[in-house]
Amino acid sequence: MSELVSTGVEGLDSILTGGITERSTVLVSGNPGTGKSIFGIQYLHHGVAEHDERGVYVSFEEDEADIRGAAESIGLEGFGDYVDSGDIVILDKREMLRETDFSTAVDKLLDTIEDGDFDRLVLDSLSMFQLFFDAEQEKRTYLLKFSDILKANGLTSLLINEQGAVFPDTEVGLENFLTDGNIYFIQTPTDSGVNRYVWVAKMRKQDIDTDIFPMEIGEGGITVHERAGGFSMMGRSDEPSF
Repeated sequence: MSELVSTGVEGLDSILTGGITERSTVLVSGNPGTGKSIFGIQYLHHGVAEHDERGVYVSFEEDEADIRGAAESIGLEGFGDYVDSGDIVILDKREMLRETDFSTAVDKLLDTIEDGDFDRLVLDSLSMFQLFFDAEQEKRTYLLKFSDILKANGLTSLLINEQGAVFPDTEVGLENFLTDGNIYFIQTPTDSGVNRYVWVAKMRKQDIDTDIFPMEIGEGGITVHERAGGFSMMGRSDEPSF
């Protein structure tokens, strides 16, 4: 039986019946501001703090200072210390976008994961990663190769994907079918702000709870409440009922 990798998110591991299958590649999708990057930061921090598992954070959109700042904003003060010690390695946009050539950026990433003993990886975001390619077939080929390389190096990976649609059933891309699992972060506006939800839509080789659960972002990061959100993403009308 495959080992499970804890996400470090209270409530989510229960939905996943323990965590994410080791060496899997999981797509994490949602609108901007839904908590995807926070999830990635929390996932890597938990890996080092609780399991002595080193991680890599690859960002095509943020500088290292921004990522450190995001961790501090949710109370993960030790995140910066782990970066300083090398337990978490950040490859930020300055390094990954220094050259416009795709091969150079990927070589930088591969050199890092092959030279180090890493267990976890976060790619933020897959949307930017795919801008290197024009043809859909080329995207598919490289995504499959990239996923295989991550697994071959023993990494359990989160691929963050920016999604334009609020509801995931309105926007299903090729990457959804090429990854081992799909997790959606959803937010809906209210008079006082937003309601946040998480939906684990797919996880290969795992018995999961596919209901939609409310979540919040606070001190320490994301917490998922094990009370279903009360609506179905599939076959919905124009307005969901909560």
